[in-house]
Amino acid sequence: MSQQLEANPHSTEDAKMQKRYRLLFVDDEPNVLSSLRRLFRPLGFQIFLAESGYQGLDILEEQSIDLIISDMRMPGMDGAEFFERVEDKYPDIPRLLLTGQADLEQTISAINKGKISRYTSKPWDDNELILTVNESLKIRQLMIDKQNLTKLTESQNKMLKGMNQELEKRVEARTAELKQTAEMLELSFTQLNDSYLNIIRVFSNLIGMRESLDGRYTKQVADMSKRLAKAKGLDEHDIKEVYMAALLHEIGKLVLPDSIVDRPVYNLDRKSRGQYRRHPLMGQHALMAVEALHDVGKLVRCHEEKWNGSGFPDGLSGESIPLGARIIGIANDYFGYLYGRLHRERLSPLQALELMVSESGALYDPELINLLKEDVRQQKTEVLQPHERKLSTDKLTPGMRLSRDLYNSADMLLLTKRRVLNTTLIEKLRAIEHSDDVPFEVYVYEELAK
Repeated sequence: MSQQLEANPHSTEDAKMQKRYRLLFVDDEPNVLSSLRRLFRPLGFQIFLAESGYQGLDILEEQSIDLIISDMRMPGMDGAEFFERVEDKYPDIPRLLLTGQADLEQTISAINKGKISRYTSKPWDDNELILTVNESLKIRQLMIDKQNLTKLTESQNKMLKGMNQELEKRVEARTAELKQTAEMLELSFTQLNDSYLNIIRVFSNLIGMRESLDGRYTKQVADMSKRLAKAKGLDEHDIKEVYMAALLHEIGKLVLPDSIVDRPVYNLDRKSRGQYRRHPLMGQHALMAVEALHDVGKLVRCHEEKWNGSGFPDGLSGESIPLGARIIGIANDYFGYLYGRLHRERLSPLQALELMVSESGALYDPELINLLKEDVRQQKTEVLQPHERKLSTDKLTPGMRLSRDLYNSADMLLLTKRRVLNTTLIEKLRAIEHSDDVPFEVYVYEELAK
C-alpha cells in the first residue's frame, strides 16, 4: 500500500526551504521504507511511500513528485524497469537508485535505460544520502529556474498585449501615436539589444503606456533616486540597482484594475486600498524569475515602507528598510505630491518639500530628507549645461548626440540620452512634431551642435 506522510515544520531555514519538496521512496521491504521516512521526515520533506514499482507509478499519476529513491531488487518490476518507465513519462524528475554490492549488472542497466541521477550502495550513509538528495534537488531547481526565465518573456508579452487591447478600446484616438512610438522603439531595438540597463528603461516606458501610469513620472522618480543614491555615497553597483528598481517600481500596478490605478490614493475606499497596498509585493513577484533582478525586486517590494513602520506591505521601520528602498520611497512621494497622487491638489516643489520635511523622522529617514532638500535646491532651475545646446528639429543634423532623454507631448519616452541621431530618426521626429502640433525642444551635446 502506498502512503503519504505530511512532514512536521522544522525551525531551521533549510527546513523552511525544503518543506515544499515531495519525495517518493519505492522498496518492497517495509523496514527500508521506514528507515528512509525516519531520515527525511524531520527535514521538512513531504514523503510518499510505495512497496512496488507499480504502486510508485500510480503515485506519480496522482502526485507531483520532485525526487524518487528506489531499490534495485523488487519482485514483479525491478528498479531498472521502474526507472525506465519513469524516464519515459517523467524525464525531469531526479532518480536515485539503492543497490546492493552484487547488483552491478542491474545497476548498469538502470543507468542506461532509466538514466538515473545517482546510485547509492546499501547500507547507505545517512549524511551522504541527505547530501545527495539536496544536490539533486538543487540541480532540479536550477532547471526549473531556467524554464521560468523563458516563460517570463512570454508572460510579459501576454500582459502587454492585453494592456494594448484595453487601451485601444478606451483611447482609439491615440492609436496613431502609439504606432509611431512602436516604430521608434523597433528602430532603437537593435542598438539597445546589448544594453541591459536600456532594456529596463524601455520596459519602464512600456509600463508608462498604461493610461493612468505616467512614463515621465517614473523617469523623474528614477533620476532623483539616482542622484540621492550618489549623494548618499553608494557605490556604482548599488546606484545602478536603485535606478533600475525606481524605473520598475510601478510594475506591480499592472495587475490592478483601472478603477484603482486611475484614482488618487486618498480617494480609494478600504477594500480598494487593501488591493493597492499589495502592488509592491506583486512587483517583486513579477521580477522573481529573473535572478539578475533579485535584489532589484527587494527594493521594489519595500519602496512603500515608512521610517516609523506605518508603510506596506511588511510594516518595516527604520534601518530595517533597505537603504535603496528608502531612497526610492522619498523620490516617489516627492513627485507624488507634485503630480497630485498623494494630495488633493498638485503641490509646488517648495510645498512638497516643506510637507516632507515636516514628516522627517516619522515617515522619512532624516538623513535622506537633508539630501532631498539639497537636491531640490539644485534642480529648482533647469539651465543649460556648459556642454549642451537646445535646438528645434529643423536645426538637427545627422551625427548629433542627445544630452537628455526626449519625450513626446504625451510624456512618452522616444529616445534616450546619448542616442546618436541619423537621417531616419530626424525625419520621424519631424513627422511626430507635425502630427502632434507641438514643437520639440531637443538638447544635444555642444561639440556636435556647432
